[in-house]
Amino acid sequence: MPTLTERYIAATTASLPAEAQQDVRAELGVSIADAVEARIEQGEDPAAAERAVLTELGDPVVLAAGYADRPLHLIGPRYYLTWWRLLKALLIIVPLCALGGVAVAQALIGSPVETIIAESLAIALSAAVHVFFWVTLVFVILERSGTPTGGGWDVDQLPQAQDPDARLSDVVASLALLAVTAAAVLWDGTRGVVHVRGETLSFLHPQLWPWWMAALFVLFALEAVIAVTVWIRRGWTAPLAAVNTLAALLVVSWALTLLGRGLLVNPAFTEAVLLDNGVDADVVRILGVLLGVGVTAIAGWDAASGWVKARRSTGPAR
Repeated sequence: MPTLTERYIAATTASLPAEAQQDVRAELGVSIADAVEARIEQGEDPAAAERAVLTELGDPVVLAAGYADRPLHLIGPRYYLTWWRLLKALLIIVPLCALGGVAVAQALIGSPVETIIAESLAIALSAAVHVFFWVTLVFVILERSGTPTGGGWDVDQLPQAQDPDARLSDVVASLALLAVTAAAVLWDGTRGVVHVRGETLSFLHPQLWPWWMAALFVLFALEAVIAVTVWIRRGWTAPLAAVNTLAALLVVSWALTLLGRGLLVNPAFTEAVLLDNGVDADVVRILGVLLGVGVTAIAGWDAASGWVKARRSTGPAR
């Protein structure tokens, strides 16, 4: 029967290239014999000494991987950060694009709201799974082949400290935009935007007043509070970005709910400005879909901007 040492050496060299097996077998045999002899000289039983030495050497598969310089991890430190950064970016971009594309396509063919939501989420989830699998597979291949990725780091990648004047300009710009938007909504509700046959028509549905509009102005106020808080805290933080994202989601919900119910745009405005001027009903529906996409895109950009600024912030509130 082969000894424990012979079995260990055989298990270690089995997965090595043929040209390396003889050298590793000889080197490992000498190393084990020396370690066993040292233990025997200290008074240990030979069998116990042999078992103890082999136990300390560990799994022969792991030892063989060390001799062959073969990684036993899926993605190692050399590639991990590049993999993680790319994966995070693609897991945001690809599923969102897939979701938006399917939602627009389903809306254009007149699918029910529940179908639009179900199909969009299913495609987005499928896209996320595919992104994770294929990106990871590519980096596993790079890890095994040792191919450089060019993803090195240098000091130029350090984040820039945000200038207080830039923060103030951001706050002023945000508050000014909110004020202009609120003024436009008030003007639309009180004065209208077009005059047709002696009648003034608003763009937004008159039935939105007072409660739906009150909800919209509450959201405007929340956005203003966020902007001022960012200035007071000297920068964006993760909680502020989360609240900003919630506000963006509420704005999208407000707009898409009303758009889906046909309560966002004044039907008299649609008829007088579009239908009476020869615009086809299908084109009107497409314009409605594009309006929803536009609102969603603006809100999504605002939410993403908050997270990016929170990540880059180097102020005390970080």
